Amino acid sequence: MDENLIAYQDYLIKEKNYSKLTLKAYVSDVESFGVFLFDFHEGVQFVDVGYSLIRSWMVSLVESGVSNKTVNRKVSSLKSFYLFLLKIKVITVNPLLKHKSLKVSKKVQVPFSEKEIKDVFELNGFSDDFDGVRDQLVIELFYATGIRRVELINLKLRNVDFSNKIIKVLGKRNKERILPLLKCTEVLLLKYIELRKVKVSEGFEDLLILSKKGNKIGESFVYRLINDYFSAVSLKVKKSPHVLRHSFATHLLNNGADLNSVKELLGHASLSSTQIYTHSSLSELKKVYKDAHPRS
Repeated sequence: MDENLIAYQDYLIKEKNYSKLTLKAYVSDVESFGVFLFDFHEGVQFVDVGYSLIRSWMVSLVESGVSNKTVNRKVSSLKSFYLFLLKIKVITVNPLLKHKSLKVSKKVQVPFSEKEIKDVFELNGFSDDFDGVRDQLVIELFYATGIRRVELINLKLRNVDFSNKIIKVLGKRNKERILPLLKCTEVLLLKYIELRKVKVSEGFEDLLILSKKGNKIGESFVYRLINDYFSAVSLKVKKSPHVLRHSFATHLLNNGADLNSVKELLGHASLSSTQIYTHSSLSELKKVYKDAHPRS
């Protein structure tokens, strides 16, 4: 690995306090550009690069079928790397200073309706054994708290504070946020924790959500769980944990929550990230407007 990239990795760990997943993504993106340089411009180092070379890399990515969104993410990682090199005075000019991101078509994510959420809890007939209670709890946590899939997988038993009725979640960039614990979620958690006692395997005692064998659950397991249960009540094409998180935000906004509050609950760094959910509330807003305006 290039010595500057090693220093950058060290910077992301010690100064930026990035999680392992974020760190891996950033470094991997920069490394992929390094591979491009080695394959097509042998001898050219990171510090010698001009924007034309980066543009050539972007073109090669697009031609190989990589989406504009992914290209933008990779270039963003590379830009962060060059800002670091600028900071430590390895380079004097950032080759990406005047770069503009590629246009990305915004796909409208369709959330589950409130009826579909109600149906998934009432019509599925969750069993009272460990698997049934755990599955119901996973759906409940996504919809009641709006947490991300990786956040749910890494939830610790100690993160649940029954006395203060809160859950502490470790989000992106290791930023902790506190989420309120609804009474229905609290009841389900207590029921699950009792069943969990006889399931937990050695080494996984601290994790909240466990597999049937008492081990850590994986991302694909969580996706299948949500997809399977919602397939019984919804005809929507996409049925995933993120759609459930999306539903959490949309339903809050539909029922009067302000954007800043939803931003904090979701763990977004800026309002621009939260605003993608507001389009789903427009139909509700139009209905309120039509019912309330004197000239409607």
